[in-house]
Amino acid sequence: MKKYQKQSGMTVDAEYEEEQGNPFFEALPEILGKEEVMKRLRSQIPYPKDIQKMSPEERRREVMEISKWFYPMDYMYTIYDMLYRAMSATYQTKNIVDHIRQMNDLYMDFRTGREREFQYATQAYTGAVLGVPGIGKTSTVQRCLSLMPQVIVHTNYGGKPMYTKQINYLFVECPSDCSVRTLAFNIFSAIDRAIGSDYLKQATYQRAVAASATTTKLKIICMNHHIGLIVIDEIQNAIQTAVKNRQLKPLVKFLVELTNETSTGICFCGTMEAEDLFMSQEHLKRRTRGFRLLPLKYDVTYRKFITELWDSQVVLQRTELSEKLMKQIYDLSAGIPSYIVKIFQEAQVQAILTGKEKLSYEVLKQAVMCLGIEVPKTYGWSGTSISDFTVQEVTVNEEAVESVEIEVQTTEETSLEGDCQEEISLDPVDGRRDKLDAGDIMDEELPGSAEKTSSKRFYAVKRGRKKSERDDSDLLELWVENPSADALLLNLEQFHMLERRCF
Repeated sequence: MKKYQKQSGMTVDAEYEEEQGNPFFEALPEILGKEEVMKRLRSQIPYPKDIQKMSPEERRREVMEISKWFYPMDYMYTIYDMLYRAMSATYQTKNIVDHIRQMNDLYMDFRTGREREFQYATQAYTGAVLGVPGIGKTSTVQRCLSLMPQVIVHTNYGGKPMYTKQINYLFVECPSDCSVRTLAFNIFSAIDRAIGSDYLKQATYQRAVAASATTTKLKIICMNHHIGLIVIDEIQNAIQTAVKNRQLKPLVKFLVELTNETSTGICFCGTMEAEDLFMSQEHLKRRTRGFRLLPLKYDVTYRKFITELWDSQVVLQRTELSEKLMKQIYDLSAGIPSYIVKIFQEAQVQAILTGKEKLSYEVLKQAVMCLGIEVPKTYGWSGTSISDFTVQEVTVNEEAVESVEIEVQTTEETSLEGDCQEEISLDPVDGRRDKLDAGDIMDEELPGSAEKTSSKRFYAVKRGRKKSERDDSDLLELWVENPSADALLLNLEQFHMLERRCF
């Protein structure tokens, strides 16, 4: 039986399968498979059966229920897997003795104001999930985190009392006027919401205290509550404010120190605007590798998405989803999931208000105008379309595992390693990744990593002029066939276009 199945809520009492000296890692829930994650992420809305009897006002109110609809895609499981491994890596980088030493060093820094070189491992996961606005970064990260308990309460370990609260993750909203101090206050607030403390109240009473003292106190609190992962959403807001106020270096220093000195994993979430800072700072370049997400392509993933959404019509005359209509919706939304849903909602509202009671291309265009949706023709950075992520469900059967182990003993070691890496991908029996190294996570190439090149928006129907048809004797066509001077002269002579001069 998996852990915490009998407990509900985001706060649970610790359950250990084996006690090996690392209670924080041992208390983590098992990693879920793709099928389970997709099932729990999906959010469907009940379709009202008596649409014909409902008034226009009731049906317009019913349209707003579509906002609760959520369709899981393969890239979401990839993000869930990354978040889980990042959280796990924090608890594997050090044991309890290292934790106590780290706490003491931070406390002495807070008391004396000195900075020292730490003698323990400071490697922790840092990464980023950046993408086009409206692609679903925030909602996906929040839903993936909700699949895991946020707080684990420890009361007894190894037959001895151990009273502490382990915060597995925090989700921090970065306000538009964010500074280093404000970002620290938001982390205090997130901790208070998780465990019911009053750290934010204490911090606001001490506004005269220097920002460095506030950040040092935050590091101590992160250590004290064993925080595994901090997700900072809308990170581009902090960067814009830091550049505007010329406080870029303090912000970078704060983010780097928070990771190094507490061994707490950090995941940045935001738009592509943050990439300019990440790539310009050596401290952050290698620490913010991760996903760079682009909209849906016009492919089977988009078709499944729009087909399931299309069933939520509340207009009196249902419209069948044709191939032409799918292409039109795609080109109006550029394949951005949030835009697709909003256009679908607003189009139904407009159809009801105007009395047309039917969805059409004209109604969809009217919805786009009302929403003021404008999609740029190019995106500043390249990335990976969310349609390009594929995750295969792996089923484990004990007999197959035993036969693999027997075969391993009868083959050469070098060929065995290659075969296993290519064909077998198994988790431990308890469902959790074992012997996970934080450095491996940070340095691995993720499928959404970006290069510094712009990316053009996608279209279902190609744009631009059609290629004009040329005659077979056209000089340009002849040059393409044989791009040589001799051939060109022969062609010119053949068509009496070669001018001869006598000297």
